[in-house]
Amino acid sequence: MIKSVYTEKAAQPSGHYSQAIVHNGLVYVSGQLPIHPYTQQVIEEDIKAQTLQTLQNVEAILQEAGTDRHRVLKATVYITDLSLWGPMNEVYGSFFGNHKPAR
Repeated sequence: MIKSVYTEKAAQPSGHYSQAIVHNGLVYVSGQLPIHPYTQQVIEEDIKAQTLQTLQNVEAILQEAGTDRHRVLKATVYITDLSLWGPMNEVYGSFFGNHKPAR
């Protein structure tokens, strides 16, 4: 059985896709951006604020699917400026703590 996941606590899909799909006990979360869920505006602050908002969107979707960040198997991060890698990775590491998904 395939189940679509939707929550108002994360950025709304801007195209023909689901926030996530659950199949055979796995949750496949669509790519997320630093968009505030209530204003639907892109967070224009620094990379740390953008990273945190993106991860909070992921977390809200995971929670709606009945799971959490500590069960994430893999995460993909796209970054356009490698000079921002350090600050992004700092927030990412704080978010996941001792859990280290494949990336």
